[in-house]
Amino acid sequence: MEIPIVRNLLEANKRISKDLKRRFDEKKVLVLNLMSSPGAGKTSLLERTLRDLKAEFRMAVIEGDLQTDNDARRVAATGAQAVQVNTDGGCHLDGNMIQAALESIELDGLDILFIENVGNLVCPAEFDLGEDAKITLLSVAEGDDKPEKYPLMFHISKAMVLNKVDLLPYVDFDLEKAKGHARRLNKDLAIFPVSCRTGEGLAPWYDWLRRERVAKL
Repeated sequence: MEIPIVRNLLEANKRISKDLKRRFDEKKVLVLNLMSSPGAGKTSLLERTLRDLKAEFRMAVIEGDLQTDNDARRVAATGAQAVQVNTDGGCHLDGNMIQAALESIELDGLDILFIENVGNLVCPAEFDLGEDAKITLLSVAEGDDKPEKYPLMFHISKAMVLNKVDLLPYVDFDLEKAKGHARRLNKDLAIFPVSCRTGEGLAPWYDWLRRERVAKL
């Protein structure tokens, strides 16, 4: 049974997301919505990406968290603009929150806007934020069956970052099995095994970002 209030919230968010999408397209800003469970490494991926590509792109980040500005301060330390959004218990970001955050971001001249969603493998998948693509992170410290258990998030994502591969010798995680589960849900899914700690595998991820940015122009 679908509860009407949930349906109304999703429909209202859909209208806002269309406005956001139109605004991003007018400014030719590539917008990426990063989603994962807590601790998968979204902020670590952003830190490496922002530092390594700062000579190529002007980038900004909207940080979503229940409380604190810890992640926004980490991102800001790279030199990128960061705006914190605290949901006060909410399990996802929505269009209204993104609209409010954009009051503090200068879109003119911006190349890439990252949205780091709240750590959750369920709710963020339901809410469009006007983004060009959703990116799901899965760390090898989690189960390799996560795509099967949380299919919607992996089905609607354009890319999956398999993070913390430097830990593979120490954890019970089958990389190929995780890839297979994800590809059965989304045959066109781009998959990037990386280690944000060592830098392994980040070059293909950066090349993908470059291609997506060119496609937005």
